[in-house]
Amino acid sequence: MIAITLPLAQTGQDSRGGACCAPIVRQPLSEGEAVELAVLLKAVADPVRLRLLSMIGSHAGGEACVCDLTDAFELTAPTISHHLKVLRTAGLIGSERRGTWVYYWIIPETVNRLGALFTPLRNP
Repeated sequence: MIAITLPLAQTGQDSRGGACCAPIVRQPLSEGEAVELAVLLKAVADPVRLRLLSMIGSHAGGEACVCDLTDAFELTAPTISHHLKVLRTAGLIGSERRGTWVYYWIIPETVNRLGALFTPLRNP
């Protein structure tokens, strides 16, 4: 049997000296942080919007035309536009009109902020 000695991390830090716990368990959120994060969480709390965000993020080239998104749903174009507007207003996606089509892409900083809220959660 081979024994391996691993360095111990200080409580609340990983082996590189960074935080190991998600912000939600490191310290209580301020009122402002909670309000900002609630907007993001509400934006992705709808199955259609969550799928749209996933479709945009996983699309080849990192951006998707609205024409590539609408066919995946049995919803009207105005309904899809509404969901995209909610994501855009929350700052999760950006957009640009090119001719008659609008192209969407994920804003990594905002999406990463959502992901960082809960990861990495460690077992106590």
